[in-house]
Amino acid sequence: MASSPSRSASTETRQRLLEAAGEVFAKKGFRNTTIREVCRRAQANLAAVNYHFGDKERLYSAVLKYAYTRAREQYPLFAGASADMPPAQRLRIFISDLLCSLFDEGMPAWHCKLMAQEMIEPTAALDDLVEGMIRPLSEKLGAIVRELLGAGAHDDRVRLCQISIIGQCVHHRNARPVIERLFPHQKYGPEDIQALVDHVARFSLSALKGLSREEDNCPAPTSGERCRP
Repeated sequence: MASSPSRSASTETRQRLLEAAGEVFAKKGFRNTTIREVCRRAQANLAAVNYHFGDKERLYSAVLKYAYTRAREQYPLFAGASADMPPAQRLRIFISDLLCSLFDEGMPAWHCKLMAQEMIEPTAALDDLVEGMIRPLSEKLGAIVRELLGAGAHDDRVRLCQISIIGQCVHHRNARPVIERLFPHQKYGPEDIQALVDHVARFSLSALKGLSREEDNCPAPTSGERCRP
């Protein structure tokens, strides 16, 4: 059954508000954004925000989730990774999905800018995003890392390895202007991204293999300690 005209119009209004709010929030930040400006850009009345989202805080939370969801729809992490695949192959798929997502030129510019801004000045909306969307993916990556390190791997080591793998990918995105000035031959076209996927996967797997050999003889270091052979 086709949607009624009023329902279709309501859906379109909500979509316009999300897009308009995303652009304004990314440009001005949460505190400096006004609902009036968002509505003017979205060509909607003030009551529409209250109807669809409730208030500015919930609008911002919805925008943050919308941007993250769009990225995951385009590049769902672990896409094509089945449980019967070797962990090394599943890890490579994750790295490929993440890097392709980070360097997708087709996504609106405000998506990345908004997420970067949220990292600098976190809001309560980030808590909801992490718990509802990011944590399940993090746990899935952690399970793969634990397989590669060995079932007895210390939780601290698994956590730090997860962060290191993601950090390699995110650093290329965040520090791209510096990297391209330091290393002019480093490019980020489609073929270059695949070469980067290969490098990060090999580097990470080699590190995990080496750490798995140490696991029995050298427990994961705690804060203020160093692991000695």
